[in-house]
Amino acid sequence: MKKKPSKLTPRYRRILLKLSGEALGGTEGSGICPEAVHDMASQVSGVRKLGVEVVIVVGGGNIFRGLQGSKRGIERATGDYMGMLATVINALALQDALEKQGVPTRVQSAIPMSQVAEPFIRRRAVRHLEKGRVVIFAAGTGNPYFSTDTAAALRANEMGVDVILKATKVDGVYDKDPKQFSDAKRYANISHIEALEKQLKVMDASAFALCLENKMPIVVFDFFVPENLLRVVLGKNVGTSVST
Repeated sequence: MKKKPSKLTPRYRRILLKLSGEALGGTEGSGICPEAVHDMASQVSGVRKLGVEVVIVVGGGNIFRGLQGSKRGIERATGDYMGMLATVINALALQDALEKQGVPTRVQSAIPMSQVAEPFIRRRAVRHLEKGRVVIFAAGTGNPYFSTDTAAALRANEMGVDVILKATKVDGVYDKDPKQFSDAKRYANISHIEALEKQLKVMDASAFALCLENKMPIVVFDFFVPENLLRVVLGKNVGTSVST
């Protein structure tokens, strides 16, 4: 008699996935690459099938980055608002890809734009999760001078997620840039305090401080390895785990 395949048991009940805008741009890192967005949606769909509730915060750097705009003469606050609008474009692209794979998805924006997205309402977002929908948070915090990393830390705590999964193009957190130094050391596990003392760039300062204060764990991993998101959700030793 053949054995039945064992049921996969996720480690986390509810996750926040932080995606950079550049990730939606594929290898070029700019614009929107349909193949890259499709692959993202496939990975998210895979963990949803395990019953994991998923919220996503997406950046806008593939379209416009406020800080870079200010260096080119655009007033900083205006540039940041432009960047927030770029995240809405990315959120809609990801929503389209998810729904084409049969995953019901809602976009909530911190900047009201009722024709394309719901306003951010925490209780409504929680209800969407309870109904099996993926929720994508767009437009950052709705305020200039705050990054989408900060938005991710804020929404993670508001939504009561178990962990922030920061998707990157590297396989974790290193003591120095692995692209420049062949002897760079990757951390498998590190505490918030150690990361702060060693000045490791896990997230920007305000985002990391919020995670530290609220004891929010973070996993930094390479999202571009096939099925890596699933491995992280199952609790496999992938990337770098940052916890209290």
